[in-house]
Amino acid sequence: MTKQHFPNESEEYRQARSTLLDEETRLREQIARVAGLRAQLPSGGVIKEDYEFDEVDRNGTIRKVRLSELFETGKDSLFLYGFMYGPEVENPCPMCSSFLDGLNGNAPHLAERINVAVTAKSPIHRIADYARARGWDKLRMLSSQHNGYGLDYFSETEKGEQMPMANVFVRRNSVVQHFWGSEMLYADIEGQPRHLDLMWPLWNVLDTTPEGRGTDWFPALTR
Repeated sequence: MTKQHFPNESEEYRQARSTLLDEETRLREQIARVAGLRAQLPSGGVIKEDYEFDEVDRNGTIRKVRLSELFETGKDSLFLYGFMYGPEVENPCPMCSSFLDGLNGNAPHLAERINVAVTAKSPIHRIADYARARGWDKLRMLSSQHNGYGLDYFSETEKGEQMPMANVFVRRNSVVQHFWGSEMLYADIEGQPRHLDLMWPLWNVLDTTPEGRGTDWFPALTR
């Protein structure tokens, strides 16, 4: 219950809003509790291999970069997002593109504390061209075309299907280990897994409206 009252609101509205506020408060506490449990996870397994990705420099030259080289000095966590843009598809995933629109805007802030990168299975120039057209000028874009990262860390299936998997890796005493992955993507639940929703402003804003997120709406690739 709060002391706030909006202009001309009815008693029915205030009672319903106060009931909702109680639930929102409990949800906030649950989110904080889960974040605490996540932070206390022990380190996962040492990376299967020091994967070598393709990257394009400002001159358009392809260079090789290993996963261990994605860690900058003083930053021992890496958020690595698996972007659904395989070489067989004409267009990238619109949901991934929407998510990365937001991540690009927040990348400079995240970079003050952690390392952030994005990888996809397509050739690196194809990825770089799309990122440039989309305005992703603050994301480190990589290609996993020539390594098994996607299959090993579940951003790719055995059939070659691309999945929107986010993984966090940590570097401790020069050893890189897996820490967390968005495994809700694979959980046995009904409907959309919503495994990245808490990181995604689009859905959180829509959830504050009576229209909500809908059941069959997707963000457009063109803006």
